[in-house]
Formats: sequence, C-alpha cells, structure tokens
Amino acid sequence: MTTVQARPAPDNRRWKALAVCLTAGFISLLDTSIVNVALPSMERGLGASEAAQSWVVSGYALTFGLALVPAGRLGDMHGRRQAFLLGLAVFTLASAACGLAPGPSWLVVFRLIQGTAAGMVAPQTSGLIQQMFQGAERAKAFGLLGSVIGVSTAVGPLAGGLLIDAVGTDDGWRWVFFVNLPIGVAAFAAGLRLLPRFPVPTAKRETFDLFGVLLLGSGVMALMLPLVQEQQWTGREKWALFPVAALLLAAFWRWERRQGRLGRAPLVDLGLFSLRSFTLGALISLTYFAGFTTVFFVYTLFLQNTVGYSALAAGLAVLPFAAASAVGAAAGGRLVVRYGRKLVVIGLSGVALGLLGVIVAVELVPGRGVGWATALPMLIGGIGSGLTVSPNTTLTLTRVPIRRAGAAGGVLQTGQRVGSAAGIAVVGSVYFAHLANHNRSTTAIQLGLLTAVGLILFALVLAVADLRERHVHPEPERAVERVPSGAEGDDAGETVRPGS
Repeated sequence: MTTVQARPAPDNRRWKALAVCLTAGFISLLDTSIVNVALPSMERGLGASEAAQSWVVSGYALTFGLALVPAGRLGDMHGRRQAFLLGLAVFTLASAACGLAPGPSWLVVFRLIQGTAAGMVAPQTSGLIQQMFQGAERAKAFGLLGSVIGVSTAVGPLAGGLLIDAVGTDDGWRWVFFVNLPIGVAAFAAGLRLLPRFPVPTAKRETFDLFGVLLLGSGVMALMLPLVQEQQWTGREKWALFPVAALLLAAFWRWERRQGRLGRAPLVDLGLFSLRSFTLGALISLTYFAGFTTVFFVYTLFLQNTVGYSALAAGLAVLPFAAASAVGAAAGGRLVVRYGRKLVVIGLSGVALGLLGVIVAVELVPGRGVGWATALPMLIGGIGSGLTVSPNTTLTLTRVPIRRAGAAGGVLQTGQRVGSAAGIAVVGSVYFAHLANHNRSTTAIQLGLLTAVGLILFALVLAVADLRERHVHPEPERAVERVPSGAEGDDAGETVRPGS
C-alpha cells in the first residue's frame, strides 16, 4: 500500500470543527428529552390530545432511529460534510416550523421531519471525528462527544423547565423548539467555514442499497413502534409486530450478505460484526441506554406527580447527574487509551451504585427533601455514565475502517435509540403497573429504578466478557492511508500498526 503523508490541518481548526459537530449533536439529542416537561404546556396552549403528545415524543425518537443507518451510508458515499450541513439546515427549519405549528397535527408532522434531520446529523458526527482525529486525540474527541450525549439527555428537563417557567405555560412549549434556532443558524454558519472538505472517492463509485434501506427501515419501525407507543396502544396485539420485525431484520441480514457476495456495496458491512470490539460495544451501548435514559423518564415523573415538584425543580434534581456526566466523559476520553474496557466496567459499576443510592434515598427521605437526598447518588451515577458512554464509543468504533465510519456510527446510534425506547417501555410498564395496582408511588419508583439497574448490570456483564479480548485499548486502523490535506481516500488516516 502506498502511503502519502499530508500536511494536517491546524489543530485549532480541527477542534473548532469538532465544536460545530458537538453543538449540532447537542441540540438534536436535547430534543429527545426537553419536550417531556413541555407536554402539559402543549395540552393547555395548543389543545394537544394525549395521542398527539405521545407522537410528539415518540415520533421524534422513531424517525431519528430510522434515519441513522441510511444517513450514515449516504455520508460515507457522498461526503459527511455535505450530509451534516443538510441535516442541520433541515433540523433548524423544522424546529422553527414546530414552534409555529398552528395545530397538533402540524406539530406532529414537523416533529417527524425534525427527527429525520437529527438522524441525518448524528452519524456524520462520529464519522467526522474518526476522519479528523487519530489515536489519543480521537479518544479525547469521543470523550467530548460522550459529554454531549450525557449532558444533553440529562439537561433537557431542566432546560424545558426554565423556558416554561420564564415564558408561561400557554406558549412555553413553543420556545422549547425556538431555542434551537439561534444555535442551529450559528452552527450552520460555522460549519460552512470550518468543516473540512473531503472530496468523495471517485475510484470506485458505489450504489445506494435502496432495497436494504426499505428492509432495515421496516424492521426497525416494526421493532420500535410497540416500544414507543407502549403506554398509548393498550392491549397485547401490538407485540405481534415483534415477530414481524424479526422476519424483516432476518431478511435484511440475508440481503446484505447477498450484496457482499455479489461484490456490491451493502448498506451495512456485515464484516463489522466480525470485530469483537464493535459487536460487544454495540450491545453494551444498546443495553446501557435502555437503563440510563429511563431514569430521567420515571424519576422526573415521580418528582412532579408524587412529590409535587415543578418542571424546573424536577430538572434541577437531575442536574448533578448531567454535570457529573460531563466531567466523567471528559476524563474517560483521556483515560480510555490507558485502561481500555476496564474503564467501561468501572463506569457501569458507578451508574448501578448511584441508582441503588437513589432507591435508598427515596425510601429514607420521603417528601420534598428527596431531591437533595438523591444529589450525591446522582453525582456518582453521572460520573459512571461519563466513564461509560465516551470510552465505549471510542472502543466500539476504533477498528472500523473510515470508509464505513458513517454507517458504523449509524448502527451504533440506532442501537442507542432502540435501547432507549425499549427501556422506557419496560421500566415505564413496571412503574405505571405498580402505581395503578397498588397506588404506592415510592415503591413504584423503586421497582422502576431496580429494573433500570438490572439492564445496566446486563451491560456490565457484557463489558466484563469483553475484558477477555487480548487487545482492549483503542488502536488506529491496521493499515490506512493519510491522503493529502483536504482529500479523502477510502481509509483516510495515519499509516500505523497496532501498538505503535
């Protein structure tokens, strides 16, 4: 293999470009949780029914998850910069449309578009990080991405509470969407100037696997719909979609294998799953997100509906988790090069310990003092979350060829979205079922959190299993080319060897 050394872009420009990616990632992930505390405002100010409110939340998660893998593949084929900017522009416009929606139906439609655009942005972020950084710098960049993931999810209820408290309940929900406009416009303008231009490889033009998109999209939709609509679709009939999902995803797997045998470019390179680090990392991510994102769902409901907290107070109660997650993720980005998967094991143990502490605090300190009593356990859990998300992302993607970085990032984040939906369905069912049957809210929240701990412990088992792999530290690709500055080859990066 011929290696061409390049004049790398100045460090400050790369880090500024990363800041643009993280800003876009922040607002797109913030919108997964910020609307939760705005639902009563939508009901009062817009007359949104319970079904419409459900689709405002679940529709975004659904289209976000459906768009990830196809959007990642499009970025791989036609340029991640272009796909990123297009997704960010549509997301910003859709946010404005959501805020201006004249009725509930229009709000749902614009929310679906917004989720699709968010799904276009997300895989480009991880792909651009792999493209712009190597080695320890890449781990640090993924550490910052992990901070954004943890903070944006946890700070959503607080941000929504602040906006509604400032504007009022009638129109406060509109500002939950309007807040994206100045951030989105600024990020788009900065992206035009700072994001590197990587020409699309022309040596081998690849076709887009449209039939694969249809199979995967149908399978993911059949899998996610019963999960995101678990509370709204009563009856057991909805679970009949699970075997349908299994059949569609099996058909997708066979189709992708056929594409590979025929020498055609598949939507998802199934060879990725021969990488132990990628397969186990994706499973850890799926099960961890099933556990930790549900905490903000049931805990903030408990604080508002049982303890009598306002939306703002409930948001403040989870702030220790968000702040500690940012610190933990930044530290994890630096330490993962040294400790590898051991850091993920420590992080998952910290999250489980923190949530168990929350369960104990709820029992020992009933009433309005519970927010203060859970501050320390939330802090411990947040640090653990930061030490989990960013190191696991680094370890999962580190051996993925850069030419497949977008699709691989899409697969990883699709697992996160499916995991979040499944976790909310499972933990929410436990919480609401006990609340309805026994009317004991304290026991209901404890059982819900125990279920979340069980999911996190399952992720911990997977992480411990991965410790047996000989190479657990993040390594650059085995033999990849560094192309001239401003150009992209199939595997743009440094020529290095493991352990070098």
